[in-house]
Amino acid sequence: MAATVARHKHVHVSHDCHSAQSKVVAKQYTSSEVVEDDYHHKQETRIQGVVRKKMVEKYVREESMIRGPQFLTTLRSHTVWEHTPVKLYCTVEGYPTPLVKWYKDGVSIDMSSIKYNVQDNVGIHTLEIAKCETDDTAQYTAVAGNIHGQVSTQASVIVKRIREEGHSSSYAWLPYTIPMLPEIKYTKINITFLETFGSVFGTEGDTVTLAATMTATPNLANLQPEAQWFRDDHRLSDSKWVKIESARGETKLTLPHLNKDDEGVYSLRMVTKGGDAVHSAFVSCADGPPPVPGAPGAPMDIKIHDANRDYVIVSWKPPNTTTEGPIIGYFVDRCETGSENWVQCNDSPIKICKYPVPGLFEGHSYYFRVRAINSHGISKPSRISDPIAALDPTEFERLHAIKLGGKLDVVIYHHDVEDGKKIPGTPSKLHASETDRTYVVLSWKPAPYQGQAPVWYYIEKVGLSLGAWQRVNTQVPVRSPRYAVFDLSEGKQYLFRVLAANMYGSSEASEPTEPIQTQELRGVPSAPGQVVATRETDTSLLIQWAEPKEPNNLIGYYIDVCVKGSKDWGSANHKPHKNNKFVVQGLTTGETYTFRVQAINELGLSDESQESSPLSVKAALTTPSAPYDIALLACDGESMVLNWKHPVHSGGSPVVEYYIDKHRHGEHTWREINIPPIKERLFKVEHLSAGAVYEFMVYGGSLAGLGAPSAPSKAFHCDAWTIPEPGPAYDMTFCEIRDDSVLVEWKAPVYTGTSPITGYFVDFAKKGSDEWHCSNESHAVSHRYHKVTGLEVGVSYVFRVRAANAEGAGCCTPRCLLLLPEMTCTVDEESGDFILSFESCQITENSHFVWKKFYKEITDFSKGIVIKTEGNISKLIFKHPDQGDMGCFSVAVTNTDGVSASHEIHAEELEKMLAKSYGIRHPVIPLKTQLAYKILERGRMRFWLQAEHISSAVTYKFLANNNELSPTNPNHASHDVEAGIIEFVLDHFTEDSEGTFTVQIEDGKARGQSSLVLIGADFKAALADAEHQRSEYVRVKDGPHFSEFLSVHVGDDCSVALICKVDNLKKETALHWFKDAVEITPEGPVNLASGTCKLPISLVIFSKASTGIYKATISDNRGKDQSQIEISGHAFDEIINKLSKLAGSSATELAIHCTATGIQLQCHMKYYTEEMKIHWLHVERKLSHSEKVRIGGTPAMATMEIIEPTDKDKGLYHIQIIDTDKTYTRTIDLSGHGKPDHIDNRGKVLGGLPDVVTIMEKKTLSLTCTVCGDPKPQVTWLKNGAEVYTDDQYLVSLESGKFASLTIKRVSLEDCGRYTMTVQNKYGGESVDIVVSAYKHGDTIPQAKPTLTPKSIIPPKRPIEIPGPKVVTPAPSPAPSHVSSPAGAKSPTSPKGLKSPTPARSMKSPTPTRRK
Repeated sequence: MAATVARHKHVHVSHDCHSAQSKVVAKQYTSSEVVEDDYHHKQETRIQGVVRKKMVEKYVREESMIRGPQFLTTLRSHTVWEHTPVKLYCTVEGYPTPLVKWYKDGVSIDMSSIKYNVQDNVGIHTLEIAKCETDDTAQYTAVAGNIHGQVSTQASVIVKRIREEGHSSSYAWLPYTIPMLPEIKYTKINITFLETFGSVFGTEGDTVTLAATMTATPNLANLQPEAQWFRDDHRLSDSKWVKIESARGETKLTLPHLNKDDEGVYSLRMVTKGGDAVHSAFVSCADGPPPVPGAPGAPMDIKIHDANRDYVIVSWKPPNTTTEGPIIGYFVDRCETGSENWVQCNDSPIKICKYPVPGLFEGHSYYFRVRAINSHGISKPSRISDPIAALDPTEFERLHAIKLGGKLDVVIYHHDVEDGKKIPGTPSKLHASETDRTYVVLSWKPAPYQGQAPVWYYIEKVGLSLGAWQRVNTQVPVRSPRYAVFDLSEGKQYLFRVLAANMYGSSEASEPTEPIQTQELRGVPSAPGQVVATRETDTSLLIQWAEPKEPNNLIGYYIDVCVKGSKDWGSANHKPHKNNKFVVQGLTTGETYTFRVQAINELGLSDESQESSPLSVKAALTTPSAPYDIALLACDGESMVLNWKHPVHSGGSPVVEYYIDKHRHGEHTWREINIPPIKERLFKVEHLSAGAVYEFMVYGGSLAGLGAPSAPSKAFHCDAWTIPEPGPAYDMTFCEIRDDSVLVEWKAPVYTGTSPITGYFVDFAKKGSDEWHCSNESHAVSHRYHKVTGLEVGVSYVFRVRAANAEGAGCCTPRCLLLLPEMTCTVDEESGDFILSFESCQITENSHFVWKKFYKEITDFSKGIVIKTEGNISKLIFKHPDQGDMGCFSVAVTNTDGVSASHEIHAEELEKMLAKSYGIRHPVIPLKTQLAYKILERGRMRFWLQAEHISSAVTYKFLANNNELSPTNPNHASHDVEAGIIEFVLDHFTEDSEGTFTVQIEDGKARGQSSLVLIGADFKAALADAEHQRSEYVRVKDGPHFSEFLSVHVGDDCSVALICKVDNLKKETALHWFKDAVEITPEGPVNLASGTCKLPISLVIFSKASTGIYKATISDNRGKDQSQIEISGHAFDEIINKLSKLAGSSATELAIHCTATGIQLQCHMKYYTEEMKIHWLHVERKLSHSEKVRIGGTPAMATMEIIEPTDKDKGLYHIQIIDTDKTYTRTIDLSGHGKPDHIDNRGKVLGGLPDVVTIMEKKTLSLTCTVCGDPKPQVTWLKNGAEVYTDDQYLVSLESGKFASLTIKRVSLEDCGRYTMTVQNKYGGESVDIVVSAYKHGDTIPQAKPTLTPKSIIPPKRPIEIPGPKVVTPAPSPAPSHVSSPAGAKSPTSPKGLKSPTPARSMKSPTPTRRK
């Protein structure tokens, strides 16, 4: 149906549009005049386009760095044909760039579908549906959002189905065929609110959300209702201060930063084709905390008027000052858009709420705000205004279009066309567009001008009593035909004229204005008149008042409210209210209030009006509801006796009178029966016609007026009653309603029958059943009440009463009753009072609860009985319950259908309730901990306990062996309410204190007690501890002592030291250090003045040797104190762990260093010692110290050396420095490095030389061996450390770079000694020692004793460079400055006891072997 409505509307518009187009075409081809008119139309359109483009410059938006998303172009609804494309456009801006999401009927669109094509072209977002189907009819939403917020825009797409062929069209005359739709019948859409918002009372800065959900019937997807939000009848839209979100079936308005400008009545209008549904509520905004106590609230409603090239006029509304002092004045601040630099515009406070701000820069945009001042300080600033640009408002009026030929034209200013050297014409129509007390805004019409020379204006003024014209703008020429003249006198008359000028001269002065009088300062308005308060709802009152006699440019009113009997006035509104009626919301039901009103204008607030009469907050008086159940009680043929039930709702005042109308069957007119009102609900209608049939209606009347009539009664026949049985009883009521019984009461029948009434029978049946049961079938009751028993709780019953006489029982109209649970009887958990409580199922405005004991109303309240009623719940409270409260209690609710209940308190129940009440009235204070003790300094004893909770009124006393301890000096008693701790400090705890300690607590009604027994061993232990603390106090007080005992400190530089603090020193005080009972003399003098003493444990390295017992003593002539600490075991491990943590965090990446024997990996760190837990790993295999791998280090470096590396030694190497919390790992990859070149290519001795040679004198000795190396090595021979050169005695040779020899001719005893051969090239070399000894001919050949003299490796003369390895781990922090670089590091000393890999050689031969 909704789609049909839209189609009808579309066809109608299309027809009109086509007709208009036809007319235009006809005129274009029939008259040249029409063509010219069409050109002028296009010319005006071009001018308007330029104006719209330039108007954007009047409002400069905020800087892009701080702006949220904003739609520059919103979505537009479309109606398209089936199987045709449609494209939705929107343009959005913001920073950061907003992200746009598309929704269809509130559901996110699947962008992966080929049906939709979404594009984003520099802020222009499109959604295209290439081939529309009927199910594409929906509401489409684009939501743009960034970190500053989100906005949305919606549009509807209606897809129409093409009409099938063969159907006639009423528009066949069109030059093209358009499928036409049938006429639409509109369907009314009903809106039902499911959840609504109520009144909100917030404070400045709060976030307030108003939300509502609703349903639409019928619920059509393409005709959803439009949600429109209003504040005080002004429509709201998305902005910086208001966020509106709407979806199908719900809408929400959020005020992200509540301000007094936001106060007002908010209305939600759900607009549909058939009308709208409206819901409203009031939003109040109170002033936030002021910057200074007593400062006023912030001004509000900042408006900008008359913006021009260099000035604007700012106006605002004053704040309410109900609880603050009067306002002295205001400061106006301005800030250029895009900056946060606020500049105060006025040096001294201004007293009126309007201020012209001059000195603005043309083309710049500004924000404005206002602050109020009183004697206490300055308020917070108001909400900033919208940005406004300082531009000429008449600039666009000077645009016009010029035709250039053909279809081309251009839009320019009038003065852009040069037309000779002309002087501008005289301005005209000079007038005052605005007047105030000290300024006048002038406007005029410029004369036609076609020159290109710029035109400016001069304004002149003259007082009405003076004859000399004075030029106003001598310094700044005016370029726009609008100017504000400031600094005028109040209440005086002036004449003004204006001259136009350019570079060629000035025009004649314009005609002077009529006398223009500035406004006089009239002051604040007079006080409003009489204030009248009337009831509105149970939480609001309507306030009305008379307008002030002297309004003086009235802005609005402030309403103050005060509880009767109090002087604490508060503000009912925080934003000026314009009308003289206001509904004060958020009042307390039943409370009485008075009101007063103040009027406001731009000068401030008027005096307060007189206070209104006090008025209680109750629902407004309304007319009573209709009476009901009209019954006929008797008829004698000429009159009828009628009875009826009183209205259920009285409307707030008692129903005191009734009126009856009658209607004879067959007539159409109702006639009044009684002129004076009827006071009772029983009336005899007389002067009736016998045999006629009558109907009756009854009206109830109260103070509020006449209520609605009852429904017409049944048709009653006016026939005389002659039955022998009695007539019906009436006014049946119920009381003492319990779970299984009810007491029924009634009134005697008016018609008694032919004999007197002898009794009554009471019948009952379940509602809806015809099975009646007589409660007293065995005998009729003679009185007019009866208790019916055997009922079921929660079941509805129907009752009837039959009066009986000698002739039998009559009849009665049944009456329905729902049995409810009886009243409850409880004991209050806080006070211990007995409470009988009853909640009424029915209640009216005039209902009262009547409490009875033994069916007699309770009127004696001297024994502490209180009746408390709130709403439909009434309580009978026994403040002092005792044995006399046993009995039957009942309650009845007046002005209801007999609502009542009863409860009987028996003796057994009373005993239980009294016991429970006593426990509540005499409670025991629950304790978290029992009484305990703690020894304090000076040997004082602290007794304490902790209760679950105590109040500030708690009292207590402590006893020792049943004797109260005094809480005064030197003892002390105190408590902590929040913690629940009560304590007592006993100053002297001695041997006489043995025994039992008790604390007795009293907190209101609650009491508590706890005891602590200190005897025997427990007492001796406590006494010993107290005496120790006492001696410690004496030690500390009388002589030098350690305020902090010895402790170990590990510094960031990995230094380990002992630290202690000493106190109470003098010049002669001495400090001594000991380790294992041996005194240590620290380096340098000991400085005790700082109070901190420090002893470095090891100046070089911390190791196992540093363990031991350390002691420090401090002494002088007053005494001596000592402190001792043992560093071993766990304490030693803790120190090593701290060193490991520092070393690991400072460890550098692994570096390679080449040694004479192989490759050494180095890791520099703050500190290294063998005791640290450091692991070396090769390809996840842990390495240990061996002949192949040498692990060691220096205090600043950990090393691992690979001896004679081979290809097997390639791979990843790790070092792990481990502390208890973390493992620090450094890794290096040696995959590209095998044995270094300097290992294979250095100079080597391959063999051939003995270790020891023994030879006979005068023989020739030749020492020969094979050497190698690349490049060829140099061979040097030494004798006892001195180099041997070739001479007559010695011959040194090297053949082919491989065979080296030393020949000693004619050996003598002088040739004996140690000979050394060195083989060396640039990669290093080796040296071999040979011991030569000689003996004389004939002597015994001495026994050779070879010694193990391994080869000595000679390092290279300069470092060997190796290509850098691949580093696996990230770069670490730089090494400490004191750690040397890898290049400068020395090779560590090889461990002692390590054997040489070359075995020792010995040779005993008189003649050495020669190489052949």
